[in-house]
Amino acid sequence: MRDLSASLTDEGAAIPAGATPVQASAPASTAPRLGGMRRGARGTILGIASMPARKSDAIDAAELERRLLEMGFVEGAHFEVLHEGPVGRDPICVRIDGMRVALRRRDANALIVAPHASSSRHHAA
Repeated sequence: MRDLSASLTDEGAAIPAGATPVQASAPASTAPRLGGMRRGARGTILGIASMPARKSDAIDAAELERRLLEMGFVEGAHFEVLHEGPVGRDPICVRIDGMRVALRRRDANALIVAPHASSSRHHAA
């Protein structure tokens, strides 16, 4: 997992107000990801750990991190998965601190989360 502040400042982009780039405490490979959550799941964003880039990806990991932070996916933000698409459950609609955002599951997999205990409708990716 990379230090987010380094990747953002290298490109000259400012970190959005209220954003605190952090490294999640759980290993990136075993931590729950937003992309693995089902409709009704709730929790808290712990951090961003982009997956290795594939040739089919339209944007690189640093750009994805920047975009997710700008959309409000910052440490401590609360989320709820509101909707899943009909084909392959993609895209997903997420409420993030009162705002609704739709994103691809592969992009949501960059977000490390802590599901709330009362959220029984999630599963691991």
